[in-house]
Amino acid sequence: MSTIRLTMAQALVRAMAAQKTEIDGEIVPYFAGVWAIFGHGNVAGLGEALHGMRDTIPTLRAHNEQGMVHAATAFAKASRRRRAMAATSSIGPGALNMVTGAAVAHVNRLPLLLLPADVFANRMPDPVLQQVEDFGDGTVTANDAFRPFSRYFDRITRPEQLVPAFLRAMAVLTDPAECGPATLSLCQDVQAEAFDYPAHFFDERVHRQRRPHPDPIELEQAAAAIRASRRPMLIAGGGVLYSGAEAALSAFCESRGVPAGETQAGKSALASAGSMAMGGVGVSGTAAANAMASDCDLVIAVGTRLQDFTTGSWALFGPAATIVSINVQPFDAGKHAAIPLVADARAALGLLDAALGDWRPEPGWTSKAEAARGAWLQEAGRYTAAPGANQATLPSDAQVIGAVQRAALPSDVVVCAAGGLPAELQKHWQPGRPGGYHMEYGFSCMGYELAGALGVKMADPSREVIVMVGDGSYLMLNSEIATSVMLGQRLIVVLLDNHGYGCINRLQQACGGAPFNNLWQDSQAMAAFPEIDFVSHARGLGALAEKVSDVAGLQAAIGRARAASRTSVILIDTDPMAITDIGGHWWDVAVPEVSGREAVISARADYVVARARQRLGN
Repeated sequence: MSTIRLTMAQALVRAMAAQKTEIDGEIVPYFAGVWAIFGHGNVAGLGEALHGMRDTIPTLRAHNEQGMVHAATAFAKASRRRRAMAATSSIGPGALNMVTGAAVAHVNRLPLLLLPADVFANRMPDPVLQQVEDFGDGTVTANDAFRPFSRYFDRITRPEQLVPAFLRAMAVLTDPAECGPATLSLCQDVQAEAFDYPAHFFDERVHRQRRPHPDPIELEQAAAAIRASRRPMLIAGGGVLYSGAEAALSAFCESRGVPAGETQAGKSALASAGSMAMGGVGVSGTAAANAMASDCDLVIAVGTRLQDFTTGSWALFGPAATIVSINVQPFDAGKHAAIPLVADARAALGLLDAALGDWRPEPGWTSKAEAARGAWLQEAGRYTAAPGANQATLPSDAQVIGAVQRAALPSDVVVCAAGGLPAELQKHWQPGRPGGYHMEYGFSCMGYELAGALGVKMADPSREVIVMVGDGSYLMLNSEIATSVMLGQRLIVVLLDNHGYGCINRLQQACGGAPFNNLWQDSQAMAAFPEIDFVSHARGLGALAEKVSDVAGLQAAIGRARAASRTSVILIDTDPMAITDIGGHWWDVAVPEVSGREAVISARADYVVARARQRLGN
């Protein structure tokens, strides 16, 4: 057997470079790059190996370990899971900073290769700098924190272990059902140790998207349930986009007259102009989608976990509604007592359509959906319209969204993750093309927005990427603005300043609580109201920046940002209390049973009534 003598780190990088993927008939590298913040533990071993392959697999310098993982995760999502990135850090705090990002990728079922450095396998220098010691288990290190958030985890304590470990990691990253983060914890001494690796380990491997077809019995059971329904509704999740099934799904709904709603991950899977496109569904959904969902007798869930924001904490659908769940992952397909159809979304939709013959919903169901859609669009337009000359308050999030929409092109991508904006965007944003809505709402991670937008831009530089972010998330993680400037990846950042955590402030009061510790003005230990100069801060990171006074100024500023040579940040003050108060649905947030506040007692009474509407047996 032919062998090549390399260090473990050199072998890892060479094996990564040999991984390819086929996209629309073109063979491209599977790994688009390695995000790296070097420190002790990875600078000498893996750093030297990456330098040696720098012309084959790019090494990307970031400013925050969590941020670089978010960028890698967003890249994979925008690439529809067909490509991925890796991220490496030093041991200790560098590695632990990546754990939150790992959780984002895990919850969203996105491929991500994590390469945190680890302690010495030989234990000679123990305890090494930044080592976390377990008093009762000598094998535990800080990197064990990755275990709950990894679909595959391995610690490389001998150089030859890399071969099976890397192959298993690739199997997870490229499997549509098992997809998620793979963590290879790299002991720093082992990175530098040499081994005679089999030459075939470095042969080019081309990964192609697997499309599992449904079991015939499951297919017939699902088709029978649909044929028996009279008022069906389809819900499109992120799996529709990962499968490339958006055209098949839209055709299915339009030809058969089945109304469809979208989850946060699935938004843009349906053409916004489609007559059966009801928009977002659930807690932050449209009045049209939720009206159809509450009256349907069957839910066809495609590529979605049906989490509580989608189902209104399982109080949205009637107790008699049947659920058919099409999902490539059996764990998700079998949730909520659903009739499972374990298969790729595109493959399943085609076979289901053929099995349904001339079936259609009952007369009037389709026309009811069309009327609900028309009424919603007319009502929602009032919220996104430009403020009148006599508006005394600051603009609402919806009015800002309306201004951005009017300035946007059909090819643009809007990126967001947390706070009140996801609810307003799910109701109001009209994507021009599939992938035009990139929302991280599986983990709803504050700080994802700016780093994630960088990953989206790197996945497709031809599309304009518009980040919508609140001041709270901006303050949590903004350093990748500098990375976007450094890499020449231009972003348009719309920064909405409502002076605190406006979304949670509203939720707090809706649960009967007093405004407390969310907005700056309600913070107990605040000595002075902080006047943060976001414009100067963004400029200090290398971006262009300006503040606008109204939504008309915002539209004009977006035009300037579109023509700019580097990332632009546009600041606008917004009203922390103004929301779109039509649409939406109840969300289960537990209210205290005992309180000295009358508002809490009243909210608890409403909560008990709402909980009685929840479906059981989920």
